[in-house]
Amino acid sequence: MLKRLLVSFIAIIFVFTTIGSASAAPLFKDVSDNFSAKKELEYLAKRGIITADPTVNFGVQQEITRLEASEMIIKALGLETANRPAPNFTDVRPEDEGYAVIATIADEGIMNGNADGKFMPHDKLTRGQMAAILVSAFELEGATDYVFRDVPATYWASGAIQTLFAANVTTGYPDNTYKPTAFITKANFAVFIARILNPDFNQTPACYHPDNTKKYMVNVQVTTLWKQPGKNRVVDRPSLTSPTDIEKWAKSMSVSQKQWLVGKIDTQALYGQEVEILKSSGDWYQIAVKDQYVPHQKAGYPGWVPKSHITEVYPNYQDCPIAIIDANIAKLYDAPKLSDKYKFMDISYTTILPIVKEEKDWLYVQTPANGVKYVRKQDAKVVKNYEAIPKPTQKDIVDSAKQFLGLPYLWAGTSGFGFDCSGIMYSVYKNHGIIIPRDSFVQAANGTPVAKKNLEPGDLMFFAYNGGKGKVYHVGMYIGNGKMLHAPNSSKKIEIISYEAGIYKTNYAGARRYLK
Repeated sequence: MLKRLLVSFIAIIFVFTTIGSASAAPLFKDVSDNFSAKKELEYLAKRGIITADPTVNFGVQQEITRLEASEMIIKALGLETANRPAPNFTDVRPEDEGYAVIATIADEGIMNGNADGKFMPHDKLTRGQMAAILVSAFELEGATDYVFRDVPATYWASGAIQTLFAANVTTGYPDNTYKPTAFITKANFAVFIARILNPDFNQTPACYHPDNTKKYMVNVQVTTLWKQPGKNRVVDRPSLTSPTDIEKWAKSMSVSQKQWLVGKIDTQALYGQEVEILKSSGDWYQIAVKDQYVPHQKAGYPGWVPKSHITEVYPNYQDCPIAIIDANIAKLYDAPKLSDKYKFMDISYTTILPIVKEEKDWLYVQTPANGVKYVRKQDAKVVKNYEAIPKPTQKDIVDSAKQFLGLPYLWAGTSGFGFDCSGIMYSVYKNHGIIIPRDSFVQAANGTPVAKKNLEPGDLMFFAYNGGKGKVYHVGMYIGNGKMLHAPNSSKKIEIISYEAGIYKTNYAGARRYLK
């Protein structure tokens, strides 16, 4: 016990003298600068637990064997391998490679053989076995009431797995499973060792609270909701693939191809936006976008999307502060480095993601299914939660809408890649903490009625068929001085005009105020 406490003490001292001084030299052929476990592997290499060699692969995706795991544990604990008693395993001979390692790990009582007296040095190690071995080797302690979805209390290693969780060594997989019978890779085993030796690698944010309530979120930059599944064209492929490329889609269509979308698609949902699955048909889901209100569907705006656009999530980060993208388009990066080499995805205005860490010019955000990514602070605003968004002024609302002047119109669009008339109103108000209905004719029936003579900047103005007496078909935002900002149609771009220009004077149908 004293020996292991001493080893841990030395490890902590070592942390303060080496952490943060990452080596510029490559470690292994298969460990790139943006490899997720590069810092942990560098740390282990500096301690002599692994041996760096840029001419060979570490085998980051290879499953670790019992012998390889034993060697790493022995080096991490600083155990002597000389003069150990014979292990007496039937499958291990003194002349075998790793004999001294096996004798040491068995003598310490950390790993033993099976009922047949075999050590099985080249067998792969499961995650359940790994938990029991690490808890024993490093004498870890701790308990938790949280239970992984796939680790019942009756499972033989459940106690050890819970101890790893309590010690912040593991949080399991994003779907709140631990996968105890799955084999563990060399890279992942190395990460666990590094986290045990150096608590600074335990990057579980304080706002992380595991919750096994299943939810569904959009897992592409933007998903487009279709009235019917599979009723699309070749030109629509960039909007249907995973990942999507909405910018390419919008730019590749002619005016007539954009006009074809009218009546075929209804709305869009952004990366990380919560949805409810209503139906399934082949490769498609009918979903409802929860915060897009429509009178005919209580769950939210309905439509069909490719199944690959939706992922199952668990709201483990719902207590974290949030980043709300307020740049037209922002980049998510694989590393906090301002280079397209590290770009993960372009995301839209009003995309909302949980923040697990802030550092210098970067926000570390939790994605629906791809772990932590990085976005520049200048591209987002940070608030404690959605309800904490500061109340906007008229100027805030108008200025946010103006930043999209010149952006081409896109029917059903709700993103910085392209808006329709009601989509930009919905998105701007949502960005400022106010959820309004998605469609113009529903927007026109909510909020507070405003007489034309009392219009103020930020008010929404509506236009209807039959000289303003029929169904509402268009919405614009009053910006002052008799002008409005609007997204006109597929042949135009977002613009500012007089609200009494041409047909808009004839078809004016009233105004509504959503600013309190």
